[in-house]
Amino acid sequence: MAQKIIFFDIDGTLYDHDKKLPASTKQAIRDLQEIGHEVAIATGRAPFMFADLRKELDIETFVSYNGQYVVFKGKPLYKNPLNKEALLKLTEVAVGRNHPIVYMDHEDMKVNTPDHEDVTAGIDSLKINHFPAHDPNYHEGRELYQSLLFCKDPEDKLYEEQFPEFDFVRWHPVSCDIVPAGGTKAKGIQKIIGQLGIAPEDIYAFGDGLNDVEMLKTVVNSVAMGDGHEDAKNAAKHITTNVDEDGILNGLKMVGLLD
Repeated sequence: MAQKIIFFDIDGTLYDHDKKLPASTKQAIRDLQEIGHEVAIATGRAPFMFADLRKELDIETFVSYNGQYVVFKGKPLYKNPLNKEALLKLTEVAVGRNHPIVYMDHEDMKVNTPDHEDVTAGIDSLKINHFPAHDPNYHEGRELYQSLLFCKDPEDKLYEEQFPEFDFVRWHPVSCDIVPAGGTKAKGIQKIIGQLGIAPEDIYAFGDGLNDVEMLKTVVNSVAMGDGHEDAKNAAKHITTNVDEDGILNGLKMVGLLD
């Protein structure tokens, strides 16, 4: 069998809704690697938010920040930072509306407003051992690949109209990702494919959320989780079972990668 590359989202795809890695998923990843396939991650998370998972699964290739920071076999391959001038202006607007912002680069994240309940609710939902310290100037003179804007729907629409330099992708009832306009996991994946020279029919992707839609539309062999967002399921070629019902293992069997 020709070498394939399989991209996996993390939250709701590799991880179940309790942020746990199902045993069947871990074994399936190992089986893919033993066959000789390349296993990669494609996530909205920052690299420091899934370092333990990469180590556990022995994965060195990943698309992070929804395509803005891409690493191939342990080395940075592509960087697409946020527009600094527009982010400064957005910060002014957000401060005036009492909407906190978390600034994120490839190594760390800081929040511009201390002790805000929405920030606590959003970050706690990720179940990571890393809460952003207070640093209102972290965005100055630094390459940032994503930020988190804490506001409720439909307040984000005000920012969309005012800041065309960015895309706003909701991931929590009180928070949106801020990423460079047009930046997606799909574009990050293309950077890796360019290094490998793998044919389109040998590329696979698994996802469940709104930030996976472009990836699931673009990758030929795409699989959405059974309990994923309806838009993700509509974008995918295949739909597997729920994440906590051996969804990854069943999906890999569905597309013929595992027996």
